[in-house]
Amino acid sequence: MPTPYPRRPTRPVRVGQVTVGGGHPIVVQSMVTEPTRNVEACARQILQLHQAGCEIVRVATPTLAEARAVAEVRRRLQDWGVEVPLVADVHHQGSPIALEVAQYVDKVRINPGLFVYRKPRPREEEYTEEEIAEELAAIEEALRPVLEVCRERDIAMRIGVNHGSLSERIRVMYGDTPEGMVESALEYVRICEKYHYRNLIISLKSSRVPVMIQANRLLVKRMDELGMDYPLHLGVTEAGDGPYARLKSTAGIATLLAEGIGDTIRVSLSEDPLQEIPVCYDILQALGLRKTKVEYIACPSCGRTKFDLPTVLAQVKAATEHLRGLDIAVMGCIVNGPGEMAGADYGYVGKGPGLIDLYRGQECVKANIPQKQGVEELINLLKADGKWVDPPVSQG
Repeated sequence: MPTPYPRRPTRPVRVGQVTVGGGHPIVVQSMVTEPTRNVEACARQILQLHQAGCEIVRVATPTLAEARAVAEVRRRLQDWGVEVPLVADVHHQGSPIALEVAQYVDKVRINPGLFVYRKPRPREEEYTEEEIAEELAAIEEALRPVLEVCRERDIAMRIGVNHGSLSERIRVMYGDTPEGMVESALEYVRICEKYHYRNLIISLKSSRVPVMIQANRLLVKRMDELGMDYPLHLGVTEAGDGPYARLKSTAGIATLLAEGIGDTIRVSLSEDPLQEIPVCYDILQALGLRKTKVEYIACPSCGRTKFDLPTVLAQVKAATEHLRGLDIAVMGCIVNGPGEMAGADYGYVGKGPGLIDLYRGQECVKANIPQKQGVEELINLLKADGKWVDPPVSQG
């Protein structure tokens, strides 16, 4: 299925056994909510996320104690035979923590607004050239040894800017704006490039969807001007919970992915992180970027519908939802099917009272089937075409 825009070309960045960018599939990731120092619970949650389809897992390392605990978490996972890329989340006073945890993970995430933390001192006047140079020198001094360790271990780094934690200097210089977010990231990228370290992924996140979209678009424009091709991680941070959080995240992430921007994603929910994974995959499937389940195409129903569409759709899904990779349409009348089945592989279409037709693509292959036999006959058609596999046996 074609996407609206070609994906932005980016360099491949390896994170453990997963590659981000470089034309590889969009990568799904999440973050552990268990305290990292609780090694057993943390490792167990990582295992659950990995089994649910999470391809990169991030853990919090707010202190040196948590950074050291990551070593135990990794050993526990190895004992279980679990190979999943781990990312350490580093914020305040980041250099000592990053240096320690870089020994145990596949990627270090740093927050430019907090990495070299300075207590906010509200001011209105502009920073002088000397003050700017002093702060940039402090950043370089703190970042350089981390880059050396990441290069030695051949691991990645994410420069992760959060709209809500821009440094005081960036806010004074650029305002609380997408431009400030972009410049905050580029300051760190320039230092990385100065020391010939380019194993980078960049993210610009905000709880405000328009800010997140504008910041990432501007970052791509600036990187194109500078000849940079780093992959991007997308997310709407602090989205909340429930249906609105999912819609909010989709509005930001899907908008950019549809423009070819983005190489890895996280849907940030104030819920069990396991709930984030299916939302990520649904976004990717809706855009034709990855396919991990059956795609069902169904009309919204109207006065022309020849059967109780919600009930029939549920019956078809129950019988076929394990056949990953197929497109199956359930259409209530001949007006909507087959013409509006969006190129589905198979179609279940209302023909008249109590009757349905079955389609293979645009061709009607079984006509005037009693509706009560419709699902059975669809299964028979799939078997005849070699598309059927028995559903997995429930372990419950």
